[in-house]
Amino acid sequence: MAMKKILITGGAGYIGSHTAIAMVNSGFEPVILDDFSNSEKSMLVGLRDILGRDIQCYEGNCNDKTFLEQVFAENDFLGVIHFAAFKAVGESTQKPLKYYANNIGSLLVLLETMEKFEVKNLVFSSSCTVYGQPDVLPVLESTPRKDAESPYGNTKKIGEDILRDYIKSKPGARAIALRYFNPIGAHPSAAIGELPLGVPANLVPFITQTAVGIREKLTLYGNDYDTVDGTCVRDYIHVMDLADAHVKALEYLAQQELDFFDLFNVGTGNGNTVLEVIHAFEKVSGMPLNYQVGPRRPGDVEKTWANTDKINSKLGWKAQYSLEDSLRDSWKWQQKLEESRVLK
Repeated sequence: MAMKKILITGGAGYIGSHTAIAMVNSGFEPVILDDFSNSEKSMLVGLRDILGRDIQCYEGNCNDKTFLEQVFAENDFLGVIHFAAFKAVGESTQKPLKYYANNIGSLLVLLETMEKFEVKNLVFSSSCTVYGQPDVLPVLESTPRKDAESPYGNTKKIGEDILRDYIKSKPGARAIALRYFNPIGAHPSAAIGELPLGVPANLVPFITQTAVGIREKLTLYGNDYDTVDGTCVRDYIHVMDLADAHVKALEYLAQQELDFFDLFNVGTGNGNTVLEVIHAFEKVSGMPLNYQVGPRRPGDVEKTWANTDKINSKLGWKAQYSLEDSLRDSWKWQQKLEESRVLK
């Protein structure tokens, strides 16, 4: 592959920034595009600390066609990794039009721009939310999709459908949708990690914020589910493993001769309960966690985890980090954030 410049939309976000590191380590040249509506420019500093140099970054929105065409005109991209989307499930139920306009609109503008500049390779950020509560576990890529629990989840289903239809219509166009399970962890250097705005919507940052005293306590939403300890089961994957899956997907796409579309689960292939995650965190941090049991939360899936045979065999990818590794890196990142906060 002579030209290895890759556009990463939403590249200053949690997964995008870690993927930029993985891209550089694999010989690609990432170019970040981000409007910083749900990310911080401090992540660019963290990337520089890890890489020893800056990564090219454009500030703007993927829905802005003029801006996006300018970015493409100034670069010769081998492909695009598309992260840029609103992702708060709860907010999406309150502001569905905002989510449809941004998440679907940005994908349409991106595809039109890629077509204009003859960029053929796209890796799309999808989600295991498309499966809903699966009838059979672990979840296969062939598992039927269910009605989305939220407008956010529905934008991922619609995004997959758009890509499937688009690829059929454009000879030579190629796309892979990666269905993420539950990303956690941070770069082992603790230079970059997850930066939730406001109260975290995800389990692990709430755990780490509780451990440092930012949150008074953690609430478990239900302990009467049909699982080993009554709490929900998820497939938690280290963000660096997830980042590496994007590298493998891009390399695989570039090898395809004709128009191509496929889907891959990205998880560890194992499920852990909320209580197992809490106990694993207490083990790696050496700190007891203040938590209480509350009522079930509407819309929560009882249990889901991935079958990863397809991505293991076709892309040659397999998760390398354990749950404890992920929580240890999350904790190091939270401690660094707290240290920075105290010094301000």
